[in-house]
Amino acid sequence: MQRRSLSLLAAAAVLSAVSLPLAEARPAGPYATAAHPVHGAARVTRVPAPGVTLTSLTYGQRDADHVWTVQVGLPLLPDGPFTGAPLALGPRGTALRAAEALRTAGFEPRVEEVTTPAFADLRPGVLGWTVRTGRSADEAGAAALAERLRAAGFTARTRYTGQDGTDDDAPQRVHVLRVDLDAFGGRLEPGHGPSLLGTEKLTALMGAAGAVAGINGQWFYDNAPGGLYVKGGRLLGSATQGRAGIRLEDGGRTFAVDTYTARVTVTAAGETVEVDGVNRIPGAIWNCGGVGGDLPTERPQHDVRCTDPSELVRFTPEWGAPPAGAGAEAVLDARGRVTAVRSARGAAVPPGGSTLQATGDSAAWLRRTARVGATLAFDEQVRDGRGLPVPLGSGTTILQVGPALVRDGQVAVNAVADGIVREGPDPSFTYDWTIRANPRSMIGVDEQGRLLLVVADGRRPGTSEGLGIDGAARLMRALGARAALNLDGGGSSVLATSAGIVNQPSDAAGERALGTGLLLLPPAAR
Repeated sequence: MQRRSLSLLAAAAVLSAVSLPLAEARPAGPYATAAHPVHGAARVTRVPAPGVTLTSLTYGQRDADHVWTVQVGLPLLPDGPFTGAPLALGPRGTALRAAEALRTAGFEPRVEEVTTPAFADLRPGVLGWTVRTGRSADEAGAAALAERLRAAGFTARTRYTGQDGTDDDAPQRVHVLRVDLDAFGGRLEPGHGPSLLGTEKLTALMGAAGAVAGINGQWFYDNAPGGLYVKGGRLLGSATQGRAGIRLEDGGRTFAVDTYTARVTVTAAGETVEVDGVNRIPGAIWNCGGVGGDLPTERPQHDVRCTDPSELVRFTPEWGAPPAGAGAEAVLDARGRVTAVRSARGAAVPPGGSTLQATGDSAAWLRRTARVGATLAFDEQVRDGRGLPVPLGSGTTILQVGPALVRDGQVAVNAVADGIVREGPDPSFTYDWTIRANPRSMIGVDEQGRLLLVVADGRRPGTSEGLGIDGAARLMRALGARAALNLDGGGSSVLATSAGIVNQPSDAAGERALGTGLLLLPPAAR
């Protein structure tokens, strides 16, 4: 069965190589909104500003069968050792071998099948098998058992079964900011710190901008936002080609969820070539989905770092200090005129200008074609899931995060195409990130055109377990979303108003510094 499951995933991945419009994605059947536990939730509602309501929902209940247990690591190879075994899930045969080894060592194992729900581009099926042992009322008991297992030569970690993502009635605390922008009079805009290279806490971003409320935005890698980032019509971050995102116009009054690609080219000395990235470290393509021969894949793969030794990457003033290193670079003024060509990378970006860094074979091309005094012509094109050009006006915002959760009022998660069901023989990431319950942040719009900024707390056993991606999609549909997108989550999940943080971030240290946030700004002073 494991072979069939992996074959299904591989086939779906091949089909997803072409970015399909999300409007064509449909779940196995419509979600019955009235069945969601949110409709029986206890509610506390506040009004932070005219046209803005904040509702905190508490629903679900702790199941007596939810316990602390220990998950035993499985080896990548069928006959591999159990010491240092990395997999949370594996083939059934490997799981049975681990169970027999545990019995021989005096433990009582359980082999449990893990399945995927129905996604828009993936049928439900077996993801793999996990091996567990022990049942404890508290984490301390499970931790003591895990130590015994490690001493016996096994890899072990504690798990709380209420966070397996399979219990629709698990305890949850969800915070919903619903915004009528016309009544509010303000706008929703992205925000980042003094430079893209660096992170800032949401509350600091809100304070600097005078925001009424805010929510965390994109993922961030190498201390910079990851994915297509368009602010004020300026393309500030490279696209993960074909991944989902939100497009806002007029401060959020126009809201769309779609897949996006971005192609940037540069013409020098009559030759036009593709620019691999904008405002990111050359050679490091986080989430993959790049262009120009990236390895191991050019398809989206969430939290995977693809590589390419030969790249052209453009840096704008918003980035901060560009990275230094071997290669070549051209320094350009605000008109695109070359003011310097350097045999190493790391020059400061001129005000209003840019630098074009090159590595590998691309460095030879740049040294050959760029001349001081000549003009390099850049062309930037963003397209939606249908391949149609997306005009970048001064009021255009695009944040690529994903996956999409709701489209046209239906649950529609492109899990394979968005890279949250990974290629390859290790299903552990899909299990931990996509299937299991985690804190989640989401953005959407309802049938009345009101924005929804939503955070579900998680990793709080017995209080708020969090949601799998399927559960997040069904929650947004239950809240009335006609379109919705998943934002960064986990320890990054934070929702705040000017009165303070609304939810309970899951990091032990509290609020985390972020790459970007979405800020609800008040009407401009008259």
